Amino acid sequence: MKYTATMAALCVVPFAAPAMAQETDHSQMDHGQIDHATMDHATMDHSTVDHNAHEGTADAAFQSGSGTSRLPGKEGANHGVMLTSGDWMIMAHGNASFQYTDHNGPRGDAMSYVTTMAMVMAQRDTDWGGITLKSMLSLEPAMDARGYPNLFATGETAGGEALVDRQHPHDLFMELAAQVHVNVGDNAQVFLYGGPVGEPALGPSAFMHRGSAHNNPEPPITHHWFDSSHITYGVVTIGYSAPKWQLEASAFRGAEPDERRWNIETPKLDSWSVRATITPTPNWAAQVSYAKIKQPEALHPNEDEGRFTASAHYGDGRLNGMVAFSAKNRMPGDTLTAWLAEADYAATDRISVFGRFENVANDELFPDHDDPLHDQKFRVSKFQVGAAYRLPLTSWSSMTLGASGSVYAAPSALDAAYGKTPTGFTVFARLNFGH
Repeated sequence: MKYTATMAALCVVPFAAPAMAQETDHSQMDHGQIDHATMDHATMDHSTVDHNAHEGTADAAFQSGSGTSRLPGKEGANHGVMLTSGDWMIMAHGNASFQYTDHNGPRGDAMSYVTTMAMVMAQRDTDWGGITLKSMLSLEPAMDARGYPNLFATGETAGGEALVDRQHPHDLFMELAAQVHVNVGDNAQVFLYGGPVGEPALGPSAFMHRGSAHNNPEPPITHHWFDSSHITYGVVTIGYSAPKWQLEASAFRGAEPDERRWNIETPKLDSWSVRATITPTPNWAAQVSYAKIKQPEALHPNEDEGRFTASAHYGDGRLNGMVAFSAKNRMPGDTLTAWLAEADYAATDRISVFGRFENVANDELFPDHDDPLHDQKFRVSKFQVGAAYRLPLTSWSSMTLGASGSVYAAPSALDAAYGKTPTGFTVFARLNFGH
C-alpha cells in the first residue's frame, strides 16, 4: 500500500465532530433557491426536511455539481452530514477508497493504492442573497508521484517525465473558494465565484461529483479532455442563474497543477471560458462550454488550447447517465476529440451496476522523441462495466464493495506496445463519510 493506515484515517477527522448529526440527502438541494433566512435552524430536523420545497414546487430543477456546474435535481447521488452554527449551515462528506487494479499487456501494471476526498461546505443565506464557502481536500499527494495504473491515460508529469498509462495524484487542495449570490427577482440570481483553488465554467461536473460515475473506481481516460481544469490555481467566475438556465464566464489560470501537490500555486488569470447550461426539468441538465487556455500542459509549453465541450445528463434517483463530447484544439497543433458515455443504476437500495464507454484520439502515448510513433494520433476505445454493494455502517457512514472490468480497442499499430485487445480489472472497498 502506498498509504499507511494512519494517513487513510485522517480522512475521518473532518467528520468526527458531526458523527451524531442527522444525515441529509442533498441530491436534490437547490442551495441557490432555499430561503434559509426564515428557517429556525436550532429546531430543524434535517433528517426529514424537504430541501427541494420552494414556493410549492416538489422538485428543484437542478443541484450543484463541482465548481459552479449544474446536475439534474433528481440525480440523487450526493449526501452529507448536516450541522448548523448560528446562521450558517454546514455540510460535510468524503471517502477513502482502498483499491487494487490490474491491467495486462506489455504496458499493463498491477497496484494497490488509496484515493481520498473530503469536502466541507458552509452556507449562509440573507435577505439579499447568500454566501457559500467551499473546500475540498485529498491525501493523494502522499502517493508516489507517478500515481496509479490507468491504461491509455495521459497528462501531466512525474519527475519531469510524461505520465502515460497512469492517473496522477490529485492535489491536497482541490478547492478553496467562495461564492456570493444576489437575488434579482423571479428566483434569479447574479453570482460571483472564485478563490485561490477552484474550477472555471468549463465542461461537465468533474467525474468524482457526477452521479453517473458515483460508484466507478477508475477515472476516465478522457479526464484531460473534459474536467482536467477542476483543480485550477486562480479562478473568478461571474454568472446569471435562473431555475432552468445559467450563463457564466470565467477568468482563470490555464496551467494545470505541477508535480508539487502539497502547496498552493501562484494564482493567475491568463485564460477564459464561457458556459451555458439548461435544466429544463429535474431529470435533465445539459451544458456547452468553450475555453481559451494558455499553455495548460507542461509537455506542450508553447501551445495554447481551445477547448469545446458539450454534455447531457439524466437523473431520476435510481438511473444517472451522461453523454459528452470534447474537442481540444492545440494552438499550434491538431484538434483531438473525445466521446464519453457513462451510467449508474441503483437496482436496489444497496446494489448498483455501472458502466462507461470512452473513445479518444490521443497523440501522447509515445512521449520519447526517438520513438517512431512519437506524436502520432491513435483513436482508442475503453469499455468498462462493474457492480457495487453498499453496506450501511452508521447513520452517517457506509462501506461500498465493488469491482469493474475493462476491455480496450486500439489500432493494430499499438499491438506491440499494448498487446492485442488488452483488458483490466479493479476491485475496491470504499469508506463513505456522510453517505
